[in-house]
Parts: sequence; structure tokens; C-alpha cells
Amino acid sequence: MTTDTATDTAPDTAASTGSDAPTAEAADPRALTLENVERTLDELRPYLMADGGNVEVVEIDGPIVKVRLQGACGSCPSSTMTLKMGIERKLREAIPEVAEVVQVL
Repeated sequence: MTTDTATDTAPDTAASTGSDAPTAEAADPRALTLENVERTLDELRPYLMADGGNVEVVEIDGPIVKVRLQGACGSCPSSTMTLKMGIERKLREAIPEVAEVVQVL
């Protein structure tokens, strides 16, 4: 009889552990605006700053976001990798309208 009690509580526990946060974020792509680009970059800035760098939005030209890498990131040999695999990837995930991120000097 104790097994019936255990099985009765299991479905309630499983049903209450769902999370709405990831679903809400994935279903809400951002529009290509300076504010949304900055908000997305703010999520990456702590990682860049930890290595002595930063990123500045210079211009949004249609679907192309032009940025300037600052500090250590500006002269780092891995800056192209940071730009394409980090910054561009994150922006394209958050803002589907972004076609490319390019670095300006």
C-alpha cells in the first residue's frame, strides 16, 4: 500500500518542475535595433573585459553590424575568432535579422 502513495506523488512533482524561462526567450527573437544589439553585447562584455577588452557598436548598416574591438581585443591575434565565433554568433542567435558582424578600425 505504500507503493500507491509513492506513485501518487511522482506525477505531481514532475509536473511542477517545468521552467518557462528558456521557452520564453527562445520564442522572443529581438528586432535589429541599436538597443537590442547593445543588450545582446552586454551579455558578452564580462567575458571580453575579463581579458582586458571590450566591443563598441559603430554602425548598423542594414543587416550588417559594424563593431570596433577595444583594449586587448583590438590587437589580439584571436580577435577574428572572437568576432566571428563569439560576437557574430551570439548576435545572430538573439537577432535573426543580423546577416554579418564586421570589424572596423
